[in-house]
Amino acid sequence: MKQRDGFPTLGQATGVWARIAVLSFGGPAGQIAVMHRILVEERKWLGDARFLHALNFCMLLPGPEAQQMATYIGWLMHGVRGALIAGLLFILPGFIAMMVLSWVYAVYGDVPVVTALFFGLKAAVLAIVLQAVFRIGKRALKNNVMLGLAAASFFAIFLFDAPFPLIVALAAAIGWIGTKAGIAAFQGGGGHGSTGGAHVSDADTILGEELDLPPTARRNAFRAGRAAVALWLLPVALLVALVPGSVFTDIALYFSKLAVLTFGGAYAVLAWVAQEAVGTYGWLEPGEMLDGLGMAETMPGPLIKVLQFVGFMGALREAGWAMPLLAATFGGILTTWVTFAPCFAWILLGAPFMEGLRENRALAAALASVTAAVVGVILNLGIWFAIHVIWREVEPFDWGPVSTSVPVPETLDAWALALSALALLAVFRLKLGIGLVLGGAALVGLGLHLAGAI
Repeated sequence: MKQRDGFPTLGQATGVWARIAVLSFGGPAGQIAVMHRILVEERKWLGDARFLHALNFCMLLPGPEAQQMATYIGWLMHGVRGALIAGLLFILPGFIAMMVLSWVYAVYGDVPVVTALFFGLKAAVLAIVLQAVFRIGKRALKNNVMLGLAAASFFAIFLFDAPFPLIVALAAAIGWIGTKAGIAAFQGGGGHGSTGGAHVSDADTILGEELDLPPTARRNAFRAGRAAVALWLLPVALLVALVPGSVFTDIALYFSKLAVLTFGGAYAVLAWVAQEAVGTYGWLEPGEMLDGLGMAETMPGPLIKVLQFVGFMGALREAGWAMPLLAATFGGILTTWVTFAPCFAWILLGAPFMEGLRENRALAAALASVTAAVVGVILNLGIWFAIHVIWREVEPFDWGPVSTSVPVPETLDAWALALSALALLAVFRLKLGIGLVLGGAALVGLGLHLAGAI
């Protein structure tokens, strides 16, 4: 893609993607918050509408939406090379951290100092997530209809455990029908794109420009997408052919299947993974899935990287190698490969189509409605995260059609509550930078541990 005057170079963008990668704590809500703050608020490389359009697209795909957003935006700015750099950097810090902690877990068990650092990070991430809900909601919920969609989405998933794909499909249908019916709230697609020569606002641009992607960019994306499919499936085919029935073949097949079924993000499939990994395959002992999830939640990168821990432990126990940690490392790498290679394929094959659809008013309105619903989903994730940060235990609550989780009051963690309040003050009132808030909170967590408070 040709470099334009004033546009960030690939090297400059690489530095920013690396920064986003090491700050992307807190699961999808926290990662989306970090990207929005850095790309839209600080750097102003991306307008709000373009950011939300990317979010809409990635929410419709299987796999980790935040990592796919990074890949998509990287492609928009610098073509296939930008997509690969942004997507790979988003994965790399979490992959390395999870591998190191998996080794530590396998050899020593839990490490209190690491747990203390992550205790502080959780409080900071909670503040960043709530800030993202406020900022994205402020821009996406432009009228009462969009506000109502966000509220309905939140209550549907929080109280009734509604499937995420159903929420997205209904929101898109409402937006589409609303435009066709001429309802004013849906006209213009909520700020996404333009048609018929209408003015393109700064919010819909990249660095104030309406990015006109050349045909070569689309062709290159399709070629790279087909290559990603081949790179994903070829190792799987080789394992099936050469070592049928091995734990590595089981890992490759199971997590490849999961890669095309993980709609709604990691939370939607973790219960299924835990059941299969413990009950069907015997890769994990009961309770180890929660340990892996705890590590994944408190490290940068997509939450779905908890699957790396599952593959690591499965190969550790089942491979039968003389050097079990070497087998475990290969199992973790293989799991990561078949989990994320499809993500690059979905983005590179689908992104060119999505850019063309930005000029379709009805589709733009459908995607704007999806954005409104996604605000409700992010709020749900934020509240879910808050409950698990501030209380040590939660319990299921079922009443008729209502099915949710509520905190156990007596397990309130006063230190977590106090640190979360300080983080909220730092983010909303003092407007401190992400790195400062995360680093400061981690150090406070370590200090509390050394003082014997936690």
